Amino acid sequence: MQTGGTPIWQGACHCRRTRFTVAADIDHTRICDCSICHQRGALIFRIEEDQFTLHTPLSDLTLYEWGTGTAKDYFCKTCGILPFRRPRSITPEEAELGQQEFNGWAINARCLSGFDATALPTRHIQAKNLPVP
Repeated sequence: MQTGGTPIWQGACHCRRTRFTVAADIDHTRICDCSICHQRGALIFRIEEDQFTLHTPLSDLTLYEWGTGTAKDYFCKTCGILPFRRPRSITPEEAELGQQEFNGWAINARCLSGFDATALPTRHIQAKNLPVP
């Protein structure tokens, strides 16, 4: 679906208990090499706060924080899928390219209905060596 030229994507975890909507023109996905993203294998894209609408109370999800406790990983309590997260920060490479700090959401593209995440270019993000504050 589209409104005003921006595609609207419906997202959910595997059991559909966690549901959300994303308003974004998605032109790439990201594969991060940090320990949790590497093991999870999700294809992620980032959106700003106002592009995300959660239809399930955040309190219905399980929150996982590791290391610095800055990144916030949200999992469905029923099926265990991670449909979205609050990322820790940008990488040093992204900072060198002039990207500003990011405070939005990182969405698991594999959780969007009707979206082929494998059809887009993928950026490899080097985050396993991010400095620990």
